[in-house]
Amino acid sequence: MATAPGTELDKRTGAALDTHDEPSVEWGWHGHFPRATKIMGWVSVIAMLGMLIGNHTGWNEDVYLILTALFMAGALIRWQIKDRTSWRN
Repeated sequence: MATAPGTELDKRTGAALDTHDEPSVEWGWHGHFPRATKIMGWVSVIAMLGMLIGNHTGWNEDVYLILTALFMAGALIRWQIKDRTSWRN
């Protein structure tokens, strides 16, 4: 596949990346922040559980807060396990 000099290639597909579609190609960074994402996920779980403390009297909002926090914690734990055992797939 012939590309223009200095054109970035997608590592998965081998296709040329257009700087209009993905502007970060121009300055060479195309990454993610997995560690920061996990940390902020746990901060969100703690914040959800912290919202249980308050002046509300019903259990309806408590159920939704707890279920959302459990779902997020489960997803974060699953992500951590998958990262540790990804070489086995």
